[in-house]
Amino acid sequence: MWDTLAAWYAEPLFLAFPVAASAVSLGSFLLWAGPMTWIAWRDVPALRRYRIQAPRKTRKPVVGPALRAWAINNLILVGVTLAAWPLLRLTGVHAGPLPPWWVMALQIGAFIYLDDFLYYWMHRTLHRGALYRHIHSVHHRIAQPWAITGHQMHWLEFVLTGSLMLLGPLLIGAHVGTIYLWIAVRQWEAAEGHCGYDFPIGLTHWLPGSDGALHHDFHHSKVRGNYAGFLAWTDRAFGTCVPGYAEARAARRRR
Repeated sequence: MWDTLAAWYAEPLFLAFPVAASAVSLGSFLLWAGPMTWIAWRDVPALRRYRIQAPRKTRKPVVGPALRAWAINNLILVGVTLAAWPLLRLTGVHAGPLPPWWVMALQIGAFIYLDDFLYYWMHRTLHRGALYRHIHSVHHRIAQPWAITGHQMHWLEFVLTGSLMLLGPLLIGAHVGTIYLWIAVRQWEAAEGHCGYDFPIGLTHWLPGSDGALHHDFHHSKVRGNYAGFLAWTDRAFGTCVPGYAEARAARRRR
C-alpha cells in the first residue's frame, strides 16, 4: 500500500496539478488583494467616489487578522488538496498539449457561472441556524470588507468554497493551464468582491449579469439576501435580493 501511495505522489501530474494550483491560488489572491487593500487603507481621494460604504470613524485592525486567516485557511486547504490526490488523479485533469485559447476561454466562462450558481446555494444554506452561528458568522464579523478579508472565514467554509471552485474543472477533465487561469480569475472575484469599491471597470464587469463588488458588499452590510457572488440573476430568480438593492444599484449606476 505504501509503495503504491509513494508511486502516486511521485507522478509528474501531482506537482503540476495540486501543488502548482495551490501555489497559483496563494499568490494570485495576494497579487490582487494587495493593491485593493492599499487603496482602502490609504482612502485614496481620487477613488472615494467609488466607495460603496462610507468609511467608519473608528477602525478595527483589518489587515493583521485577515492575513492570519488567509495563512491558516490556505494551509488547511492545501493539506486537504494534497491528501485528496489519490482521488484527484482519477479525474481527467491533464498536462498534455494546451487546448486552443478560445476553448480555454469558454471553459473558464462556464466555470464562472457554474461556481457562482453553486456558491449561491451553499451560501444561502450557511445562513441557516447552527450553520450560521458556528461557521458562517465568522465571515460576517466583517461588516465593511476590504479585499484582504476575502479569505477571512471559518476553515470549513473555506474548504467548501475551494471545493466548489474545482468542481467544474474536475467534471470536464480540464488542462492544468486552464485550471491555473480559472483559479486566478476566482481569486480576483474573491478580492474584488470584498474590496469595498464599485469600480466602473474590472474583470467581473465584462460578465453578462454581473453587478461587480456592489452585490456582495450589500450582503455584508445587510447580512440577509444577495447570496450570489456577482451574478445577481440567481437572487432575482429566487427572490433573495436585499430589499432596496435594485433601487440603490440603479441610483449608483446613474451617478
